[in-house]
Amino acid sequence: MGTPLEYNNRMRTLDVEQLAAHRARTFNLPPHAPIASPAQALRYVNERGFIFFWPIKGIVYPSLWTAVAGDRPVPNAHDDPGHVTWRWKDEALGKRQWYYAKVLRGKATLISLEAAPYFYALSENYGSPEEDYLIAYQEGRMTQAARQVYEAILENGPLHTIDLRRLAHLANARDSEFNRALETLQKDFKILPVGVAEAGAWHYAFIYECVARYYPELPEQARGIPESQARERLLDWAFASLGASTQRDLNKLFGWGPELTARVLARAIERGALIEALHPSLPGTWYALPGIAGV
Repeated sequence: MGTPLEYNNRMRTLDVEQLAAHRARTFNLPPHAPIASPAQALRYVNERGFIFFWPIKGIVYPSLWTAVAGDRPVPNAHDDPGHVTWRWKDEALGKRQWYYAKVLRGKATLISLEAAPYFYALSENYGSPEEDYLIAYQEGRMTQAARQVYEAILENGPLHTIDLRRLAHLANARDSEFNRALETLQKDFKILPVGVAEAGAWHYAFIYECVARYYPELPEQARGIPESQARERLLDWAFASLGASTQRDLNKLFGWGPELTARVLARAIERGALIEALHPSLPGTWYALPGIAGV
């Protein structure tokens, strides 16, 4: 048996059975019952802090689809029972029960109203919504197309994508250019979908509004949150869902960059929220909740 010092310095090993049980609960997998109602979906988002709407390839993280339909690919068949998630999401638009937009990885993300200010605190929104975007544009951090889209909503109020494209003078632009502008503005918490309109060839088009107008309390809630505190809180939510992860996978999730992700993880270890561990069958250093790492 080693000395106490040797024990304390020894890298622990993940308890993979404990990790699997943890994720079965947080991803809402068997033996836990599937989510079966909008009220349960809201409760799940509030418990997790933030989740993806769909499973994202290459990213291990909870999603509403998985919690409802199980750990399986999203099928193309529109009559699959798991697609009830699409109706729940659309019906929730306009209810302000959670924050929904393309945020993490530029993918559809459901964020609890408790977690939303911490995301907003990391965005490039510092003062007036009428001025921040101009500074971003002048400094080369916003494209011309994104500026035109934002200004169209700022000046005209909520717009569905057909009218938005026309009023933003992007009717003749490539689809990719317009969609990239929408994605960029959502990732930076400048616009978000707030409803669905029967417009366009598919009679289905998102309605977009400015975040600061739709959630006027959000900028003030985020104002007093330092960036370091925001990252720590989001990391805590992520590990509450994941149980354990690697620096690489966390950087893929948040997109903070390797150095910044490493600093946030180091701080989490210092404050006792995480410990370093080895996976019994996978390479590299892992970070885990203390209860998920063995001896």
